[in-house]
Amino acid sequence: MGVALVPVIEYQRLSGITVVPHVCIGSRERVRSVVLVTSADDLKSIRTVALDESSRTSAALVRIIFREFLGFEPQWRCYAPNLKQMLSENDAALIIGDPAMTFTREGGLCVFDMATLWREYTGLGFVFALWMIRDDASAADREIDFRAACDEGLMRAEEIIDFYQPLLGLPRTELQTYLHENISFYMDVDMQAGLHLYYKLAHKHGLIPGVKPLKSIDA
Repeated sequence: MGVALVPVIEYQRLSGITVVPHVCIGSRERVRSVVLVTSADDLKSIRTVALDESSRTSAALVRIIFREFLGFEPQWRCYAPNLKQMLSENDAALIIGDPAMTFTREGGLCVFDMATLWREYTGLGFVFALWMIRDDASAADREIDFRAACDEGLMRAEEIIDFYQPLLGLPRTELQTYLHENISFYMDVDMQAGLHLYYKLAHKHGLIPGVKPLKSIDA
C-alpha cells in the first residue's frame, strides 16, 4: 500500500511523498502519550536523557526544547521503552505511546507533557504525524477520503475504547478524554503554524537537512 501514517520529521528526510491535507495526529495543549519523565524537579538540572528508540518526531522535539528554549543540551541515549531501566541510568526519559499512558506515576516522578511544553514556549499546537502517500501510489490510494474516515472513527470512539480499555487498563473516562480532547485529528491554522515552526527549528539545530514546503494531494 502506498499510504501510511508517518512521523512528521520524516517528511523532511524522505523523497517521493505527498501529504494528505486536513488530517493529522497532533495536540493543541496536552497530548498525554508523549512525555518526559524525570526525578528532577527542574528541567534545567537534567544532564542525561534516555530516548525511546521508537520515537523520531518526539526525539527531535525534545532536543529542540532543550537547545532552543532551555539554552543547553544534555547527553542523549537511546533505549527500548523500559522506564525503570531508562531512569536507573539517566536523569530523564522520553517515552511515547502506550508506555507513556500506562506507567505507574509514583516515587516523586515529575512528568512533562511534550505538547504542553511546546505550547508554553511557542503558543502553538503540535503535529506528531501525518498521512503520507508515495508519489507512485495507486489511484485507489489517492481516492481515499481521509477526512471522512477520521470522522467515522471519531463517531465509533466508544467501540475503540471498548477494545483498548481492557488492554491498557486505564479508566474509560481517561480514554474518552484522550480521544476527544488530548488528540487533535484535524489540521487547522494553529497546527500548521506549529508544524512550520517545528521544521524551522529542526533545521536550525541540524536535525533535518532542509525545510521543503508541504506538498498535498489536492495542491
